[in-house]
Amino acid sequence: MLALEHVTRTYDERRALDDVSFTVRPGRMTGFVGANGAGKTTAMRIIMGVLAPTSGEVTFDGRPLTREVRRTFGYMPEERGLYPRMRVLDQLVHLGRVHGMSRAAASERAAGLLDQLGLAERSHDPLQTLSLGNQQRVQVAAAVLHEPRLLVLDEPFSGLDPLAIDAMGDLLRSHAAAGVPVLFSSHQLELVEQLCDDVVIISDGRVVSMGSADDVRARRSGRRYRIQVEGASPVADLVGGITGVTVVRGDADTVLVELDDSVDDQALLSTVQAQGVLREFAVVRPTLAEIFREVVR
Repeated sequence: MLALEHVTRTYDERRALDDVSFTVRPGRMTGFVGANGAGKTTAMRIIMGVLAPTSGEVTFDGRPLTREVRRTFGYMPEERGLYPRMRVLDQLVHLGRVHGMSRAAASERAAGLLDQLGLAERSHDPLQTLSLGNQQRVQVAAAVLHEPRLLVLDEPFSGLDPLAIDAMGDLLRSHAAAGVPVLFSSHQLELVEQLCDDVVIISDGRVVSMGSADDVRARRSGRRYRIQVEGASPVADLVGGITGVTVVRGDADTVLVELDDSVDDQALLSTVQAQGVLREFAVVRPTLAEIFREVVR
């Protein structure tokens, strides 16, 4: 398990990270979410040893990180680091050798990854002749080539088409299923919600929400209900005057409301049933995008 414990990083008087603590658990995919400049890349660079924390500690399986341990990690940085004129397969084999793989093992592994990512036919082409999306796939292949003990990926899905996203998602899931902790950042919140077991939301260098994706949604949902009634006066007028009921949004037939603890939802149900034909009375959990907007304001 990867753990960041009270990590702070300052630049002059600015705090890029402020007392950041979270874990990335084995066999789980953790989405690292935040606006531009929130501190995601800084945190990832500290995990990989590119930057040192001003204070705090990063551990793996309960032990401080060393250069030798970090060599077993897979990393996809914000600034892509492959050689544009080098052939794709040759480049991956070279990187495998750097990680201590034999040429035969690196070649077999690289060919398999390129096939899985839909790039087998481009394996002997120079990297610079590939589209940016395909170059992105090669970069991820480089990160997982040596069967890493931990994956840290900075915006791995950026610029990918839906088919490439599916292939990339399957690749990362396979590593998580093998017990590898996977941490990746992304601005594609629907994708994070779809793929991730856990979520860490960071804003202005501080963690503002974290936990399993279900727990994060449950904590932020409050008591929200969507109510649809036909044949009554506007539903917002019908329920908006009830003490403890807040109308979030709505139209003539349908309304989203939030109830405080004083409101009995069953009593509210009976009230709206008496006013017309009840089509829906359902608990609503917010999407990750809605939670993100709320917690980073």
